[in-house]
Amino acid sequence: MDWRLECVACGAARGPEGLPTVCDRCGQPWLVRYPDRTWLPAEREEPAREHGMWRWRRFLPLAEGEAPVTLGEGGTPLLALPRWTARHGLGRLVLKDEGVNPTGSFKSRGLSAAITRAAAAGVTCVTIPTAGNAGVAAAAYAARAGLHARVYAPTTTPRPLLSQVVSFGGELVLLDGHIGDCGRASRAWAAESGALDLSTLREPYRIEGKKTLGLELALQWGWRLPSAIIYPAGGGTGLIGMWKAFRELSAARWVSGPLPRMFAVQAAGCAPIVRAFAAGADAAEPWADPWTAASGLRVPAPLGDRLMLAALRESGGGAVAVADDQLAATASEVARLEGVDLSPEGGAALAAAEELAALGVVQAGEDVVVFNTGAGWLYRETGGLPRA
Repeated sequence: MDWRLECVACGAARGPEGLPTVCDRCGQPWLVRYPDRTWLPAEREEPAREHGMWRWRRFLPLAEGEAPVTLGEGGTPLLALPRWTARHGLGRLVLKDEGVNPTGSFKSRGLSAAITRAAAAGVTCVTIPTAGNAGVAAAAYAARAGLHARVYAPTTTPRPLLSQVVSFGGELVLLDGHIGDCGRASRAWAAESGALDLSTLREPYRIEGKKTLGLELALQWGWRLPSAIIYPAGGGTGLIGMWKAFRELSAARWVSGPLPRMFAVQAAGCAPIVRAFAAGADAAEPWADPWTAASGLRVPAPLGDRLMLAALRESGGGAVAVADDQLAATASEVARLEGVDLSPEGGAALAAAEELAALGVVQAGEDVVVFNTGAGWLYRETGGLPRA
């Protein structure tokens, strides 16, 4: 398959040669575009029957005959939550559980795609800043490809996540501060060493892996789409990738009708997208002194802010902030009622669904998909999240 890269801000275009970071004109991210529409037939067809996200290779930046770097990521279930939804009046809500991915989170998808392209380009060393899950996935997929991974993480990152990085052979560097501080250190080391920087949206292929969230959802939903998607968004690659997938499916006429309303969920202690959306801004101002137990939401200055805000507005969705006590109580309640091990981010998304339903923004008769982006056990250092 042929593809090109297009800057999301200034429209500059370039070929896929090499491994670019951000646009050299304006510093904004590149996205993958597929200009030759013959890559996708007008008649919808069943994707390859292999399991997981690479069944979607027709939609992904993979050369003919090229083997991806994979651990079997994707193919995650849609779970009904009958007791929880009955209690909260959300009878047609289902949960897509990304915690069952090989590295315990949705980050498996993006890092599989990014490491695939890195390995194909001859990269031997990668570096990444992380709030936890991305570092685990980077270390695992780097090991799978025979690459070295350096992972920069805040000292406040949950210990089980840090242990997983080390278990996969990652070189772990702990820093005081937040993921933004880690990002600066990671980029500096990339410039010094020649390692490939895998920071969110500073390379174009993690988004393509996350795009499979939306492709998979369309297939699971019988080639239609739900009314609303509620998604916990820190760096926002999952939300941005899904919106890209839905637009590609719509352009190919594989789906029809309205696209889902997209709702971003953030923590009250770090909610730059919620604040920017409420203010009608096109970009988000950095959040001072970010803090939340949902480490994946502790992203004070996401590079994808403009893309997230555009997706929320184009879809007719919105943005919701949830307090830490709410997300913890919801995660605990779902575990007791349904046996599903939610990450704090997943708890935030379901707490937001409850709030949106109470406000009448999401109706009881609508089809709603909420995402749990990771496994709760990866955050659990002393026996679990606080109970309500």
